Amino acid sequence: MRHEILLALAIPLFTGFIVLEMWVAHRKSLPYFQLPQTIANISIGIAERTCDLLTTALFFTWFQYLNQRFGIFSIRPGIIHWLLLLLFTDFIWYWYHRLAHEINIFWAAHIVHHQSEDFNYTVSARITIFQAFIRNGFWSILPVIGYPAEMITSLLLLHGLYPFFVHTRLVGKLGILEYVLVTPSHHRVHHASDEKYLDKNYGDVFIIWDKLFGTFQKEESEPAYGITHPLKSYSFLWQHFHYFMELLVAAREEKGVFNKIKVFFARPDSISPLAREKAAKFFSIRSATHDGDPSLNRYVIWQVVGALLLLVTTAIAESRLGGSDKFFIFTTLLVTLINCGAILEKKTWIGYLEAARLLLLIAWSYQLLPYWITTAAMTTTASLLYFYRRPAKYYYLLLVYKKFKPVSF
Repeated sequence: MRHEILLALAIPLFTGFIVLEMWVAHRKSLPYFQLPQTIANISIGIAERTCDLLTTALFFTWFQYLNQRFGIFSIRPGIIHWLLLLLFTDFIWYWYHRLAHEINIFWAAHIVHHQSEDFNYTVSARITIFQAFIRNGFWSILPVIGYPAEMITSLLLLHGLYPFFVHTRLVGKLGILEYVLVTPSHHRVHHASDEKYLDKNYGDVFIIWDKLFGTFQKEESEPAYGITHPLKSYSFLWQHFHYFMELLVAAREEKGVFNKIKVFFARPDSISPLAREKAAKFFSIRSATHDGDPSLNRYVIWQVVGALLLLVTTAIAESRLGGSDKFFIFTTLLVTLINCGAILEKKTWIGYLEAARLLLLIAWSYQLLPYWITTAAMTTTASLLYFYRRPAKYYYLLLVYKKFKPVSF
């Protein structure tokens, strides 16, 4: 089965488990899900899955090139080789993951995964394209050893399934499995912000690496989740880029080129919390609040559902889509995800995003409708939006926010 189909099938599979976990938590009256956190988690996951569709072939080609050009051995599929590849893959993951917590430039890509103050299946979706490039860089040693690209990409797809299931508070300790595998108990420790749990349990499938290298910590009590300096933002873009901005602020304040470069390779605890405050002030970022209006929630939820359906459809039809189709799909999804976060923070500029999304959809129809119809629709819509932008914005914000006063900054 093609990798694109596997990616497409994984989306409804994971969504089903998320819904099941929500249902169980609701039945037991467990406060494991906060809607804004859940929307933020799923939004980042949609972006990452979309980028996967664009980069999977790129990584495959890269692994293939390394294997053919620099491969030391000529390894062929077999039970022993598959088992060794699993161990090598997980061992490399451990060191990538550990360094992602110990080196600033890697932490900037990985911090997004730890921002959620919830801990449930949706948190497993908080992966960025930056993280994907870095970890595949680490895995590039595998084709050099001699593993063919087909084996590597197939195993990575399966290896990526397991971590999803350890992001939950519903499963307790698992007896003898706790000695060998990464379990939900182990991974709860990893996502904790408690001082005694920081920088522990880096394993992805096997916990043996943490026990070998002294980074194992047993779960002794229910942790507090998130990062030590909570982000307090649902902004899609700020969640992705805030730590890069903090590093630039910190580097700017250092004297000398060497010291500026050193900032990017130092430990995350070397960066002052004031760096975020300065970066947030520069970009006019404020702490988010969410009043829980049901109609507002439904509007955002249906946008996320629509984005998920578009993602699944795109994954299934990926091989038949042209470059322009992929561009419009990716751009439409990106605008939608930014819009969802902005709505949760009651920004007033969401009207511009809605206008951009509408124009994108009309432009996309160039491939489906006669040229003159699409041109007329684009010209008419753009003209109406321009000449009636103020009343359009007013009524749109009134429609979305209703009794809530939008925040403008």
